Amino acid sequence: MLTSNIEADKSAASITTDGLLRQFGSLTALDSVSVALPRGGVVGLLGPNGSGKSTLIRILLGLIPPTSGRATVLGHSTTNPARYAHDVGALIEAPSFVPGLSARKNLLSLARLRGLPSTRVAEVIRIVGLEGRENESVRRFSLGMKQRLGIAAALLPDPALLILDEPTNGLDPAGIVEIRQLLKTLAAEGRTVVVSSHLLAEIQAACDYLVIIRFGELMFSGPIGELLDKAGARIEVAPENPADAGRLRTALEAAGWSLEEDSLVVRGPATAAAALNRAAHEAGITLSRLTPIDESLEDVFLELTAAPTPNSTAAPQDARKKVATDA
Repeated sequence: MLTSNIEADKSAASITTDGLLRQFGSLTALDSVSVALPRGGVVGLLGPNGSGKSTLIRILLGLIPPTSGRATVLGHSTTNPARYAHDVGALIEAPSFVPGLSARKNLLSLARLRGLPSTRVAEVIRIVGLEGRENESVRRFSLGMKQRLGIAAALLPDPALLILDEPTNGLDPAGIVEIRQLLKTLAAEGRTVVVSSHLLAEIQAACDYLVIIRFGELMFSGPIGELLDKAGARIEVAPENPADAGRLRTALEAAGWSLEEDSLVVRGPATAAAALNRAAHEAGITLSRLTPIDESLEDVFLELTAAPTPNSTAAPQDARKKVATDA
């Protein structure tokens, strides 16, 4: 597992978990997960289907207890969610509203149910960018507008922590960009925004910090830049004569370079280009290309989640059998 030095400082954390275990009968959904998420910023929660993300969210919201281990939200134990409920807003699955009512009336009803001042409705409408549309019937709203309205509902208590499960699900590219900008604005105001999503490029664009879970086990927790740096850079190498590809691989491996299995891609920083060229020249091979490859979050995520689990040599299909099939 890749870990961050931030894990050592839990005093300013928005969320902590310590040895969190959750089992459903013989199925293990979370297996000794320990994290400390910083306050402020956008946190991405990533993992393949069945990784345990939804189980973790449900524990944090106090909807289910862990089998063992501890979790805190804003300094309060999840065993007593009433102590932090007023400081947490959540959007889980698709938001549900009365379609015949306007956005404003839907939010006013929710505010009354939660004992919140009606003045807060106008504030959240402004925050999510629905001004001018608040008196329209929700049935006329696009999916993106409904997602904005769902976030507005989650913001009604003016929470310090916002937990959003797939907030861009089903949106077109323009809607995704709008939600991304909204999340960044909310974080800039000092909130912590936790986002669970399968859109890796969007997570890379929006998030400051990542938590990656695979089959219930924590694979990484830390700043997104730290993950990409630890993954290391890559350089694509190509001989001028394609027939020299085999000799080039042998020469580079003999010089101590690590190459990917099915391609002439070397693990190393861009500054290694000169040394690679020298190794090829000493083998009598002329290179036509030395191209640095920027690592994307998708590349790193796929590599990290394809690896054996930290405490097991089981293949992915075997590990999958022991994990609850929550998203």
